[in-house]
Amino acid sequence: MPEILLHLLAAALYLSLGAHFWRTRWRGPTLNQPQGNLSAAERGWLLLAIGAHGLTVAEELFGTGHMRFGFAVAISLMLWLAISLYWIESFYARMEGLQMLGLPLAAVSVLLPTIFPSQHLLANASSPLFRAHFLVAMLAYSLFTLAALHALLMMATERSLHRGRLPRLLANLPPLMTMEALLFRLIHIAFALLTLTLLSGIFFSESLFGKALSFNHKTVFAILSWVIFGALLIGRHLRGWRGQLALRWTLVGFLTLLLAYVGSRFVLEVVLGRGV
Repeated sequence: MPEILLHLLAAALYLSLGAHFWRTRWRGPTLNQPQGNLSAAERGWLLLAIGAHGLTVAEELFGTGHMRFGFAVAISLMLWLAISLYWIESFYARMEGLQMLGLPLAAVSVLLPTIFPSQHLLANASSPLFRAHFLVAMLAYSLFTLAALHALLMMATERSLHRGRLPRLLANLPPLMTMEALLFRLIHIAFALLTLTLLSGIFFSESLFGKALSFNHKTVFAILSWVIFGALLIGRHLRGWRGQLALRWTLVGFLTLLLAYVGSRFVLEVVLGRGV
């Protein structure tokens, strides 16, 4: 199958599944009879979309025989991992609502590399230490992506409840306490992975270059994001932070982390036109 058709197939699967959830979960009288978590057919449908998306990510990363990784591939990989983790997590927890945000974003992300192809080759991609560092970093990014989407849903729900009017789109979500518990579970795991990312980055730099980690913009934003999420977790455990305060910290930390690589590569590749 030509590469562009695989991208289009994955996007179509995501969008059609999103339309299905809109009809069966988010619109009309079905709200009076809320369904449970994903059905077997829906899991298979989503797994097929994830598989097609994964093939596009593999082709973009390794299709030339070298490892290419630009901002568009980074976003596609982040959303692919996030949706994959959502698929796994949905076996254990109700995650209603994330479909309506995550599936359209995944559809857009799978098409981005066709619009902004990357020529940026990663050095030392054959190193096992680098591969471990890369995998942990992308898992951290994807979990923080899920946490950010979750925080947006919670923020919209909380504001609607304060106004005394809950829109149809939010009426079928789990209780806020349940959503908050899931949010902080995601943040705890993602924070541990981000910590490993920074530590492995230090060891990777020492092993290959014989010098400490360089304090460039990518490192500075990654450390700043780590500080923000660390402060959020400390505030949660010591001061009981919750509600809008915790949600704002989550979104600020995620946007800061996004600037660490995706933002800088976007400026280099798109704004400045420097793909390598």
